[in-house]
Amino acid sequence: MANKILRSLAVIGALLLAGCSATPDEFDETAGWNAQRLYSEAKESMSDGSYDRAIQMFEKLEARYPYGRYAQQSQLEVAYAYYKSDEAASALAACDRFIKLHPNHPNVDYAYYLKGLVNFNEDLGLLGSLANQDLSERDPRASQEAFDTFRELVKRFPESRYANDARQRMQYLVNALGWHEVHVARYYLKRGAYLASANRAQAALISYPETPATEEALYILTQAYDKLGMTQLRDDATRVLNANFPQSIYLSGGPKSDKPWWQLW
Repeated sequence: MANKILRSLAVIGALLLAGCSATPDEFDETAGWNAQRLYSEAKESMSDGSYDRAIQMFEKLEARYPYGRYAQQSQLEVAYAYYKSDEAASALAACDRFIKLHPNHPNVDYAYYLKGLVNFNEDLGLLGSLANQDLSERDPRASQEAFDTFRELVKRFPESRYANDARQRMQYLVNALGWHEVHVARYYLKRGAYLASANRAQAALISYPETPATEEALYILTQAYDKLGMTQLRDDATRVLNANFPQSIYLSGGPKSDKPWWQLW
């Protein structure tokens, strides 16, 4: 009997200690708010630039009221809030989630546009923020994904309000990707990797024809073939360069400036 009493007292003591050590939940100012008020507060936080608070509000709204137009709109708004908070991975995940859950939503074109924009600004179309970084060390994957997303937007929603801007960004991305291939080809040429240089120059010509990078790609091709002793291919590339760019500076030895190609201004 005594043992049972002792065990009961031990259990009661443990429960009391657990209760004393537990920290109460922080006060939630949003308790009892309806979906409309949560959404309004989240939008106000967005307007004020308080994106972290907006994210919290949107996520609370969806958790408490998972059905209805406010929940759907919150899923889209939170993607933008993540984008403005420089949380690219979370923004992309939110865009993909919205597209998957609501493929026929009236604003799904915006989800595609925002997804493309996140990837576009991830690397600024290969220009980036570090103007002196060697681009051969950089990964153009984000720009390629941005191009693919913008292309999907234009294909599925040609009349979208975002379609024209997406087309302009696609052209920029094509030019940038072509320049990237040329930069890598030039990088290999300077280091004596002539076969690799020729392959990358060919890739620029095949994958990104009629872009500003074509002229230098042809020039690099002539130089690489010359170093490899492939005189016939060198002469063929020279003829193509001369026919398409008769005033090309590369026909007289190439540019004299070492200014990086991405410093366009």
